[in-house]
Amino acid sequence: MANILQPTEENLRDLRKFLLFGGLAGVPTETVYGLAANAFDPEACSKIFEVKQRPANDPLICHVPDVKALEKICETNPLALRLAKRFWPGALTFVLPKKDTIPDIVTAGLGSVAVRCSAHPDFHRLVEQCEFPIAAPSANPFAYISPTTAQHVEASLGSKINFILDGGPCQFGVESTIIDLRDESNPRILRYGALPIEEIEVELGRSIDKPAVTTADESVQHLAPGALPKHYSPRTPLELRGGLSPEDLENLADNEAALLLSRPAGDTPANVFWLSEDGKLADIASSLYAKMRELDESGFDKILAEEAPELGLGLAINDRLRRASFR
Repeated sequence: MANILQPTEENLRDLRKFLLFGGLAGVPTETVYGLAANAFDPEACSKIFEVKQRPANDPLICHVPDVKALEKICETNPLALRLAKRFWPGALTFVLPKKDTIPDIVTAGLGSVAVRCSAHPDFHRLVEQCEFPIAAPSANPFAYISPTTAQHVEASLGSKINFILDGGPCQFGVESTIIDLRDESNPRILRYGALPIEEIEVELGRSIDKPAVTTADESVQHLAPGALPKHYSPRTPLELRGGLSPEDLENLADNEAALLLSRPAGDTPANVFWLSEDGKLADIASSLYAKMRELDESGFDKILAEEAPELGLGLAINDRLRRASFR
């Protein structure tokens, strides 16, 4: 099994060398844990696809320490620089025209690259002293529930990688928001995520094009990671409901689990679970994947999940639940 490392200076130094020479490692970000490789090393990046069993047409996100490093791997524009100044480090990924320094395997052969600057303090310390960007999709088997703790990574990929950097539970619990900035006159959201769309629109002073629900547009699916209709999925069938009434909960079969947004009033059956105490979207998002993993490992035949409000983080929560329920 993989060795779980604490984020000491010595361990970070050793991990940088390990990545430089082609190794893979699980790493924490503020969104989910990633499977890291040297983004300048096509052979190392090919191992990511092999370990995750990820299709070659699903591009990777590259992580950089700052805007200066961004300009080394892609073509920027005033809009990208403005959003980077406002939201980086943070949970916002840009899609921009790539430079030749990035291997084609990283971008699935596309002329664009997805780039982010993470705000996780331990991962940021790792990246800022690397001489290369770090490619790091979620550290889980392809299309399965993303990991939000080092232990999740160990359970899913521990037999296939050597090291996992333990940065504690992820703050946000859902992946970054992805925005296409190739044409600065027409920015568009490719994936809902931890940064609410409304905050970007306030910064820009206008609305932005948004993705269709579980879009069938293959150009969007392959431009952005995590945009396939089926993704973030438990092995247990998940059914999404607009709401679950007290009568619904009383009539649950013993082999079914209910996943609510908040704790219901009164006593509840043992197969009723919730994501937050009081329905706060940030709490729901941060616990979503961990609770889905727990239910997936509990032997239920079906999970009935409640939709979140369609605003703010609720858009990202519902996006993940819809993809998890796609069959």
